[in-house]
Amino acid sequence: MDIKEEWVVLKEIKEALQNNDQSRAAENIQKYLDKEKNIPLNIAITGESGSGKSTFVNSFRGIDNRDERAAPTGVVETTMEVTPYPHPNYPNVTLWDLPGIGTTSFPADKYLKHFEFERFDFFIIISDTRFRENDVKLAQEIQKMEKKFYFVRSKIDNDVRSEKRSQREFNEERTLVQIRENCIKGLQKKGFETPQVFLVSSLELHLYDFHLLEETLERELPEHKRDVLLLAMPSVNLEIINKKKKALKSKIKYYAMLSAAVGGVPVPGISLAVDIAMIVGVVTKYVFAFGLDIPSLSRLAQSTGVPLDELLAVILSPLAAKKITAELIMKVVQSLGITAALMAAEEVSRLIPGFGIPAAMGLSFLSTYRILSTFLDMLADDAQRVFKRALGLNTSV
Repeated sequence: MDIKEEWVVLKEIKEALQNNDQSRAAENIQKYLDKEKNIPLNIAITGESGSGKSTFVNSFRGIDNRDERAAPTGVVETTMEVTPYPHPNYPNVTLWDLPGIGTTSFPADKYLKHFEFERFDFFIIISDTRFRENDVKLAQEIQKMEKKFYFVRSKIDNDVRSEKRSQREFNEERTLVQIRENCIKGLQKKGFETPQVFLVSSLELHLYDFHLLEETLERELPEHKRDVLLLAMPSVNLEIINKKKKALKSKIKYYAMLSAAVGGVPVPGISLAVDIAMIVGVVTKYVFAFGLDIPSLSRLAQSTGVPLDELLAVILSPLAAKKITAELIMKVVQSLGITAALMAAEEVSRLIPGFGIPAAMGLSFLSTYRILSTFLDMLADDAQRVFKRALGLNTSV
């Protein structure tokens, strides 16, 4: 949403409130908050049977393979048709688990004709060994459609363990370089001049090349979809957490503008009520983005083996790992002192003839901006501490 669109929405909200049309105002506010949620991102995960597609789908979504919402995994081909798996916190982001190419059910020459490939934003082609003829054929056809595709070499943790057991002088970095170069050379022989190959362990996304894959996807996606991808990404390193914080912080001024517009309505109490309702929605978004809701923390505990209680113990914010409600927001705002005073001053200034409304709008902007900035900082710090504890690192931020 650009600045012009922002002001159109703000104007509509203000007019609705001036006409005492609470339902239309609420509808426009919700439309504003949900704008980013409605941008679809469709990611196709494909490759040969048994390459680890379903496990990658589950890990990307932060879901354990045993979760009832997980893509089924196993030693035999378990995906028999194109299956959508929405992100648990961002339903507009969907990973599509495609059947293994080259299986009896889906031979390579019929694979591309069977599925509507135009719907996907980009493709991730997964292999647990070298990339084979079917993978190359698929990539070539995707290339003809002028779609982006990325080669992911999966199950790297298994290769590293295998090499470690078989070598006297094991060097992990050398092993990774050899695996990557072997994949690249194989693809170059098939006609890809400078193929990018990302080494990934779906069970340990914080290791190896997953962060490089994230950076590449973010860089090559259309601008309006970058934040959608970023916020749905699992927080597998501190850099992603910081990127999420930066993306979320860039939106705060617009929420403050919304608050100021509502603050211009000369009806006592409405501005505060609308501000709190909006802040509840925004802070809930922060909690989900950083994986600080209880379901996300539970999945992290399960995947890392660190007890949930230990992850909760490093959380300092009163907003993390809780359901965000108006009562909780008011309680935390009151504890902030200065910000609570600003909100109170806004309501008082509204009663001053002439000067009151402009002053109320300014105070509304300032208090909302300060509240959201403070809450974002608190939750981003918690996300860093949780990530460090999950990896056994020093949890000081």
